[in-house]
Amino acid sequence: MVDKTPFPNAFALHNQIQVDSSGPDRGEAWLEINSNSLNPYGRLHGGAYYTLADCVGGRACRTDGRYYVTLHGGIDFVHSASDGKVIARAEIRHRGRTTCLVGVEIRDEKETLLATGDFTYFCIGQRDS
Repeated sequence: MVDKTPFPNAFALHNQIQVDSSGPDRGEAWLEINSNSLNPYGRLHGGAYYTLADCVGGRACRTDGRYYVTLHGGIDFVHSASDGKVIARAEIRHRGRTTCLVGVEIRDEKETLLATGDFTYFCIGQRDS
């Protein structure tokens, strides 16, 4: 499905996050780690993990053709990465009339689990056709 959001996600673009859908109720996003995405210890910044998870969760929600904003998000860090590509995959756990609950996993290219997240999104309206 092509995302027809009226405005590009400038924050994701600024952070060099690429977002796509991987099917209904699913999303995928990735980030090539670079010097701008590292914390002072040379590891991927926690904010980069969170932003990646939030972007992919919202993408999964939008596969139903509606607009969503984040109500709540939480992330658990499991392992850190310092280079390469990190990939986030989101799946809708529950889609209600006005909210979506989404689970996210972030892994490196070797499929090492780096972080998990739980997000809640609120539907703010239907897209124009």
